[in-house]
Amino acid sequence: MKMTTEEAFVKTLQAHGIRHAFGIIGSAMMPISDIFPSAGITFWDCAHEGSAGMMADGYTRATGEMSMMIAQNGPGITNFVTAVKTAYWNHTPCLLVTPQAANKTIGQGGFQEMEQMNLFADCVAYQEEVRDPSRVAEVLARVIAKAHRLSGPAQINIPRDFWTQVVDVEIPEPIVFEASPGGENSVAKAAELISGAKNPVILNGAGVVLSPGGIAASMALAERLDAPVCVGYQHNDAFPGSHPLFAGPLGYNGSKAAMQLISDADVVICLGTRLNPFSTLPGYGIDYWPKDAKVIQVDLNPDRIGLTKKVTVGIVGDAAKVARGILGQLSEDAGDAGRADRKAKIAQTKSAWAQELSSLDHEQDDPGTTWNERARQARPDWMSPRQAWRAIQQALPRDAIISSDIGNNCAIGNAYPDFDEGRKYLAPGLFGPCGYGLPSIVGAKIGQPHVPVVGFAGDGAFGISVNELTAIGRDEWPAITQIVFRNYQWGAEKRNSTLWFDDNFVGTELDMKVSYAGIAQACGLKGVQVRTMDELTAALNTAIKDQMEGNETTLIEVILNQELGEPFRRDAMKKPVRVAGIDASDMAAE
Repeated sequence: MKMTTEEAFVKTLQAHGIRHAFGIIGSAMMPISDIFPSAGITFWDCAHEGSAGMMADGYTRATGEMSMMIAQNGPGITNFVTAVKTAYWNHTPCLLVTPQAANKTIGQGGFQEMEQMNLFADCVAYQEEVRDPSRVAEVLARVIAKAHRLSGPAQINIPRDFWTQVVDVEIPEPIVFEASPGGENSVAKAAELISGAKNPVILNGAGVVLSPGGIAASMALAERLDAPVCVGYQHNDAFPGSHPLFAGPLGYNGSKAAMQLISDADVVICLGTRLNPFSTLPGYGIDYWPKDAKVIQVDLNPDRIGLTKKVTVGIVGDAAKVARGILGQLSEDAGDAGRADRKAKIAQTKSAWAQELSSLDHEQDDPGTTWNERARQARPDWMSPRQAWRAIQQALPRDAIISSDIGNNCAIGNAYPDFDEGRKYLAPGLFGPCGYGLPSIVGAKIGQPHVPVVGFAGDGAFGISVNELTAIGRDEWPAITQIVFRNYQWGAEKRNSTLWFDDNFVGTELDMKVSYAGIAQACGLKGVQVRTMDELTAALNTAIKDQMEGNETTLIEVILNQELGEPFRRDAMKKPVRVAGIDASDMAAE
């Protein structure tokens, strides 16, 4: 069939149901963006490509539907790097379209020229460049299929002078890969180990959320064994929070109950998780990973199995299918050993942690440091981060989708939210970029317009994406609610400074004259500032109502004291030793 290359490209997008694109308009992409409206594709023109990529990540994570990132070649495309690498570690199957400088000028150092394949080689699950205009549909279909199969972003690079070519091409049918139920022998071995366990524990990761029926399958396995279920760091939505077997998240500022319960495990069933190193670091002084337990790891990617933890059985497969396969091969008495005691211990451990968490008001200082004590004395009437999180929990709708940015105050809240279903908790993941909270929740709202959404960010991280307030107030954009924790500092780095650098606060202080609520108002949005728990709960209740009933976006600026929670990287930091000594008098004269 005769058509232009841009028609072939867009028809292939249509065949795969890709109906949303995020980026900033540019001449290199205009041949296809020009026909987006006719094709039923919405182009969301953002304020910065980095935020556009995080919107695409949020959209796909909230819906399970692939979206697209696209922008001008060169500097527009380079701005996607952080977002694409974030999507990679979030296992988000997004399509990255990178128009390239024209073939006839490549190598001349021309306008906006950049080697875009090398740029993303470490950021995507798959990448391919179009070598001839007649192959555009073929390559695009394969890139989309690879993104789905590998559960990560995939890149198609196309020289801009390939557009507007007339080609003879057929639009390929979408390629659908059936996920594996795991190897027959490995599933049988896992069932045998679990059948003999006295203290089995299940650990759910992102793969349980991404797998159709994954949460239900893990629930059936947990109920058959009366085994507690922990979830990985930033995957609070990987098991129903109201379920009596839910123990909570492991990792940084997670659930002490989850840590205590998994520490006693003799078999750990790790479903849909790569067991990333950060998720299993000690917390609350508890080095909880059970060193003598038999570990069963289930992951789609064989390269991740056994990479970070010693594994007894590795299963390459889909979390739901493998869980159901294991369940079907358990012995009749699986889970019976110590069942009553195990159930009682789960309930008691959860209850004790819930009581402790509800009573926590302040952050503790390490021996020899006094910053948190001084912070409370300096602003005795200001809310602490934990008081803010308790106030938020009073108003947060049970069905809400939330996003969290990276940073100290967001991380303090890791133990608080839980959910009834998956695709509810968006977090920046292990790449850890600042500026994720606002754009990702906007993307989620675009994908789930009838669901309340709330984004969370500290004031340092929010400054990375604050320019999106200039974009999202336009009539075609949906309303969201954004909470900004305002403590006027880069908190994680400041905590490092208190612990290892003798309160030498280099680059940690933010401008106290800036009002993010005021910026929101200047952008035509609603901006409010709150200072007490009651004000915060009331403001969030009102903001959710305005979002859902009035299509009104609200930014809530939460004024906090400067208490600081646990450092992110106790495992990677130590007090420096100065040998030669540094003195300003050694600086060369001007």
